[in-house]
Amino acid sequence: MDAQLIAFTGVAAGMVALPGADFTVVVRNALASRTAGLASALGVAGGLLVHTALAVAGLAAVLVTMPVLFRTVQLLGGAYVLYLGLSALYAIRRPAQNGSGTPSGEPEDEPERPAPREFGRALRQGFLTNALNPKAPVLFLSLLPQFVPDGQPPLPRTLLLAALVVVLALIWFPAVALLVDRLGRWLRRPRTARAIEGGSGVALTGLGLALVTGPLLR
Repeated sequence: MDAQLIAFTGVAAGMVALPGADFTVVVRNALASRTAGLASALGVAGGLLVHTALAVAGLAAVLVTMPVLFRTVQLLGGAYVLYLGLSALYAIRRPAQNGSGTPSGEPEDEPERPAPREFGRALRQGFLTNALNPKAPVLFLSLLPQFVPDGQPPLPRTLLLAALVVVLALIWFPAVALLVDRLGRWLRRPRTARAIEGGSGVALTGLGLALVTGPLLR
């Protein structure tokens, strides 16, 4: 039994499940529909795939050692999360619709499946929210080497660890989306949906402002 691999699985699972902008975006889109939530979940996993691939290739080290480039990614990520937060806050000003995007007087049992354009938008939101997270390169660059046993070729082991992170994300975030959809009848009630939308907007706006105005994350 590989004790280091088991330990990494626990650490990575906690890291993936930690609530943040990714979690908020998946929940918010899952309120619109199951498909939108799953699209966001796949997008988040795609963003993690980018970060793990960069760490394996060593490119994350370049990003971390170049403050200007790192700060640029930090600002881009913060601006995008801030945009999502402000969009959510703006959305709660539309009283004619409930959280699923349908008129509040219409049945909520079976929300409409989003059009391909809406699926793509949810997928893009999940991907960009994760891919533009400036903390991820530092996290993966510092975490992955700690679980490569001495004397073992680093590349195959690092690839295995990176793949494990992506698999955990593909389990966790779709599960969150499906749970939100399962509770959808209650969560999509206009008052509840507006409260969640407002809470998501405040959380995302706060995260975005912290990244944009805060010091360089190192």
